Amino acid sequence: MTEPLVLYSLSQRIATISINRPEKRNALNPELVAQLTVAFVKASADDEVKVIILKANGSTFSAGADLAYLQQLQQNTYEENLADSENLKNLFTTIYYLPKVVIAQVEGHAIAGGCGLATVCDIIFAVPEASFGYTEVKLGFVPAIVSCFLLRKTSETIAKKILFTGALFSAQEALNYGLITFVTNKEDISLNVNNFALSLCNEASANSLMVTKQLIGQTTNPELDKSLSEAVRINARVRESEDFRKGVAAFISKEKINW
Repeated sequence: MTEPLVLYSLSQRIATISINRPEKRNALNPELVAQLTVAFVKASADDEVKVIILKANGSTFSAGADLAYLQQLQQNTYEENLADSENLKNLFTTIYYLPKVVIAQVEGHAIAGGCGLATVCDIIFAVPEASFGYTEVKLGFVPAIVSCFLLRKTSETIAKKILFTGALFSAQEALNYGLITFVTNKEDISLNVNNFALSLCNEASANSLMVTKQLIGQTTNPELDKSLSEAVRINARVRESEDFRKGVAAFISKEKINW
């Protein structure tokens, strides 16, 4: 029987959602995006859940899009890519607008879409060994959807630096950029995340947490929905570009491309 791509558990009013595709470095594909969305909607609707932890099995948090998925994108029509981009946007906005606090537990690399997945969480713990990066430009692609969220977490100067270069950066740099909340040792991260979640469960009103999260979102992102709608269209258009085809082909064949 095939293992589910997403595992879900509940204990002490904390729902834990675990990405369960370690053999593919937890790379994103349409099935994983769909299952993650379902899991977050389930946690949102469950009155027994007060706080949510997002983590991943294996040594990588998420390596972004997998190879088969990238190959498929090249065959898609504009309408198919538009729908696919909309699905990713829906996952990110489900997490971002969720009326409960979402904590990311990043114990391995978070790259491209995987970095975006961490970015939309409310609180992010990471181990020192974790690397982050929005590597889309190296593939002739653009980090359109995640840029809408990134620019609310860090400065335009930092956003341009990390989005233009596509370079990986350390957990400490991510902390300095304001992208993540805590850097904690691997042997302590599970305990620290659980204790933080329990403190929210035991010391804060669920309604107050919900309203505070909504207030912060409304204050910092008054045009977010409009920006995301345009980002979805940009995603679909860029997937039809010659640069994207060249970049993906080079990535799949493990060849260095000279842009």
